Amino acid sequence: MERKPYPTDLTDEQWKLVAPLLADAKPGGRPRKTDLREVLNALFYLVRSGCQWRMIPHEFPVWKTCYNYYRAWIDDGTWDEIAYLLRTDLRIQAGRRDQPRVAAIDSQSVKTTEQGGEERGFDGGKKINGRKRHILVDSLGMLLAVVVTAANVDDAVAAKELLAMVDPDGFPRLQTIYADNKYHNYDLYDWLDDNVSYRLHIVRRPKDAKGFVQLPQRWVVERTFSWLGRSRRLHKDCEKLTCTSAAMVKMAMIHLMLRRLASDTPAEDFGYESKQAA
Repeated sequence: MERKPYPTDLTDEQWKLVAPLLADAKPGGRPRKTDLREVLNALFYLVRSGCQWRMIPHEFPVWKTCYNYYRAWIDDGTWDEIAYLLRTDLRIQAGRRDQPRVAAIDSQSVKTTEQGGEERGFDGGKKINGRKRHILVDSLGMLLAVVVTAANVDDAVAAKELLAMVDPDGFPRLQTIYADNKYHNYDLYDWLDDNVSYRLHIVRRPKDAKGFVQLPQRWVVERTFSWLGRSRRLHKDCEKLTCTSAAMVKMAMIHLMLRRLASDTPAEDFGYESKQAA
């Protein structure tokens, strides 16, 4: 196939990184006709541009096909596997150990669209009616886990669900998680004592500080939210389900990691031989 490239298209190097992580077609059925590279190109276009599913450009596979793969990769854990392996590669490329020793946690409240959906509430502090994204990142700002709740859910309450996703066997080196004063909660401390081996370290603002203050260790998670803000699909929460909302965050971070691991400049004439998996 040949077409003009979009800035979000995967390069050949990026495709080589992610292609082995996508499941082969199920045996016994018809040969797969859908080009999975183009499915990923469509999904990255959607999350970066903020377009609606039905407005995905016609050069890509039909929107319903793209959505079906997107949901299937949520259900079978493909997005999580891709994020885990790319993050590991990126840490090694940066001269770090493959698994983090420290992490940082924070939340971000965002407005929702007018369409219906689960888990919505009003954040009285931020004066936002919508949902809240809770993320855990490593020292490079790469995503370790994400949970989406109603905006009125307390950060310390949601932290239990978020941290429960961090399997101690998968992160054996994790010792300290940096957080702000919102996570100073004795119920959360008790839960940590009973369930995990790492500890929460509250980073407090200096006394008499005015305006914005860059807090040691915690600033990396704020930077991650800034990175996510480059994706227009994340300016609001447009999803009906919280699981798909979390998947949009994962897709944005996967695309960012791919661009850091390999060249992010598609060829001027976008054309390659489509390889259909059997």
